[in-house]
Amino acid sequence: MERSLSMELVRVTEAAALQSARWVGKGLKEAADDAATEAMRTVFDTIPMKGEVVIGEGEIDEAPMLYIGEKLGTKEGPDIDIAVDPLEGTSIVATGGWNALTVLAVADKGNLLHAPDMYMDKIAVGPECRGLVDLDATVADNLHAVAKAKDKEISEVTVTIINRPRNQAYIDAAREAGARVKLFENGDVAGAINTCFDWTGVDIMLGIGGAPEGVISAVGIKCLGGDFQGRLHPVNDDEVVRCESMGVDAGKKFLMDDVVKGDDSIFAATAVTDGEMMKGVQFKGSYAETSSVVMRAKSGTVRFINGRHSLKKKPNMVMDN
Repeated sequence: MERSLSMELVRVTEAAALQSARWVGKGLKEAADDAATEAMRTVFDTIPMKGEVVIGEGEIDEAPMLYIGEKLGTKEGPDIDIAVDPLEGTSIVATGGWNALTVLAVADKGNLLHAPDMYMDKIAVGPECRGLVDLDATVADNLHAVAKAKDKEISEVTVTIINRPRNQAYIDAAREAGARVKLFENGDVAGAINTCFDWTGVDIMLGIGGAPEGVISAVGIKCLGGDFQGRLHPVNDDEVVRCESMGVDAGKKFLMDDVVKGDDSIFAATAVTDGEMMKGVQFKGSYAETSSVVMRAKSGTVRFINGRHSLKKKPNMVMDN
């Protein structure tokens, strides 16, 4: 992949964030998701690449989607696998909460896990804990490994878990081990990536969330030198059949290099609402400000980008709602 592709991808997440941010706090998560999706699709199709969505988001929530198998780009340039979540945290946007992102990840063709849109059991940690945690280990063992690697007491370790009944066993086990538990309602890409930045205060993420978010998170964490493992979590026989039809082993524990192969992948995200890592979109009248991050695994470069966008020169960024 060409180095310039990184900045092209930020244009995609910025456009989606600017459109979806118009819906913050309005209680209309489908409208926000639709706005982000259409903005992403429009800008993707200006990028010189032959892209294909190998894991997308939307089927679980019956939301608008960039669907698996969709072709994106100008059909010229490198062959690219795309994992995408046009709006990570639709409910967050609807309620005006924290950590909503527009987010995507790309890699050379054949290098991203090609899987159905379903749930995934995940564990994510930052660079200090790489190779020290295991999805098949107990919660207590993983937390103690993190504590040792970070020279902390177990009572000082912060584990973040999405607050759902399916994750109650994780929540109970983490509390029983004595760790600090930070629950979040939506947005597990941010939860996973936050493990790699000291200033977020997050040491480890555990729990069952979306598979698209898992693949995207794995790319970001690989860029940052952290570690990720995941296992698909089908909830019925139909989802098992979908895995089989796509040639994916639903019971396999996927290591980092199973989810994102090779040494060249890119992660890009723009904040829609404020979070630990970045500030959300701010409208200033004639212009809007965005905060984005773009990372490339091959170089290990992480760029935080503050954008200022003229709403007069780009009127399509303003929605009549």
